[in-house]
Amino acid sequence: MSAETETSWPEAAVDYVQSIADTKLLLGQRYGEWMLKGPHLEDNISGASNAQDEIGQVRQLFRLLKQQGVDEEWLESERAPEEYANAPTLDEEAENWPTFIVQVALSDRSAWLLLDAIDHDDFTGMVQKMGEDEYFHLEHQDGRLETLAESQPEAVEAALERYFPQILSFIGPATYDEDSDPLVTAGFTDRSAADIRGALHDHYEALFAGTDVSVPPLEDDVLDPEQWDATRRRTDDGHVEAGVVEQLQGVSNQEYVIE
Repeated sequence: MSAETETSWPEAAVDYVQSIADTKLLLGQRYGEWMLKGPHLEDNISGASNAQDEIGQVRQLFRLLKQQGVDEEWLESERAPEEYANAPTLDEEAENWPTFIVQVALSDRSAWLLLDAIDHDDFTGMVQKMGEDEYFHLEHQDGRLETLAESQPEAVEAALERYFPQILSFIGPATYDEDSDPLVTAGFTDRSAADIRGALHDHYEALFAGTDVSVPPLEDDVLDPEQWDATRRRTDDGHVEAGVVEQLQGVSNQEYVIE
């Protein structure tokens, strides 16, 4: 473990932070894929800015993970696709604009809610600064969702039906309340998975109120903790594409690295 480490986190906290970092890493990738394909110049500029913000946040989170003993080479360049713990909503590139906006909106907001729930000295100041970036990300996404709910409600609702159960799985089991969520009981977070699930659902219920878009109900996705992979925060064995992992790890650019 690094000599920089002052306090050790609970074991589950390392997986929790890595899942947030990996989700932000994939968000940067997905924003990058779409930053020249948005319907308006404003969307392309926003996508490029968001990608830069997310990668900057990843670097900070990776630094903390390294201090907790996570191997640097494994974390940055040696992982197989199934070892990434990103939100399953980001496993595949979206096939169209409405799907992309739903995909990144759910992923970005959930990663922020999980990050904001951390109550630990190692994150003092860092979370506040990240929140300043995230405010603009989330405001832009909500604005685009409201517009799309008016112009393409069927596409938005179809994407919500596809991704909402996945993002709830990423947040955690519905049975993880204040008394049973292991990270709350360990004192690492001050908000349970059950509470965050409810907050996410309430946000989108309010956002789409008065439109033709319905948000899938929470009770459709009550996870069994025994069937939930707490390391990768999902119930299936899906993962990001191998080609994307090669891009994230810079495999094709290794020959240009200056020693």
